[in-house]
Amino acid sequence: MLTIDNVYRARNALKGVARKTDVIYAPKICKGAEVYLKTENLQITGSFKVRGAYYKMSKLSKEEKARGVVACSAGNHAQGVALAAKENGIKAVICLPDGAPISKVEATKSYGAEVCLVKGVYDDAYQKALELRDEQGYTFLHPFDDEDVIAGQGTIALEILEQLHDVDAIIVPIGGGGLISGIAYTVKTLAPSVKVYGVQASGAPSMANSIADHKIEELSSVSTIADGIAVKRPGTLTYELVEKYVDEVVTVTDDEISAAILALMEQQKLVTEGAGAVAVGGDVRQGGLAGQKGRLRAFGRQHRRDHSLARNQARLVDVWQKLSAHRRACG
Repeated sequence: MLTIDNVYRARNALKGVARKTDVIYAPKICKGAEVYLKTENLQITGSFKVRGAYYKMSKLSKEEKARGVVACSAGNHAQGVALAAKENGIKAVICLPDGAPISKVEATKSYGAEVCLVKGVYDDAYQKALELRDEQGYTFLHPFDDEDVIAGQGTIALEILEQLHDVDAIIVPIGGGGLISGIAYTVKTLAPSVKVYGVQASGAPSMANSIADHKIEELSSVSTIADGIAVKRPGTLTYELVEKYVDEVVTVTDDEISAAILALMEQQKLVTEGAGAVAVGGDVRQGGLAGQKGRLRAFGRQHRRDHSLARNQARLVDVWQKLSAHRRACG
């Protein structure tokens, strides 16, 4: 059972491992609102995922560690598990979809994990990981539907409440739901008046659809530039927590995500992937949270069409092409 004590134990376990990332003021992101960004993109491994992965690893028994671990991931959980396994001297096998960014694949390998590329998306990698668990006897580490993983992600909420004493709303991206489950549970337990909103890519709205229909639903396919949150089916536990503690779940388009990546790059000098930038897409940049003060990571339902979005996406592609060319030249 998830408890607030478990979240505090996770924070203690993560001391010296996970960074307490800064909350930075972002005055240009949304006019008329006081917006702050929790910079988990500057976390060790480049993502919040190390929090849940490392804490879960710390809770394993000697027998479970001795068997080695297997995990599935869109890329970020993989790096968290790989780092935790390296620190604890544990064998780790990570199943990744074959379309995962090369940077995430190579980063996972750099921590010493064995990578198994699986044709398809995250959900296909999940099935492969279960197969390896059953065949090889590995201990399986779920990327989001696990109480300890959720407690680890909940440590972000502890930091936000300490860093912003008068926060009104917290906006969180959703893939499988582990991040928002930990944040929402912790926030509603300690500061129930604070609103918690979730956001998904409109091309992968598994949690949004499930919440709208009051039952877990699985998508037949997903398609979004936000590969880190391209999940066909939310977790059983995360669905229950989101339904109970999250005030609203909304979606944004890939055009809005592209525009958000550019806005963060140009206005805040932050390089973020789509799964994080999704929070700055849509209505939030149109004043959808006017009067709110908080950690900005998502909001947007009414997809107001900005005629510059297509141009922004083209510019984004151009930026990444130039960066890739430079990297190859330095290579």
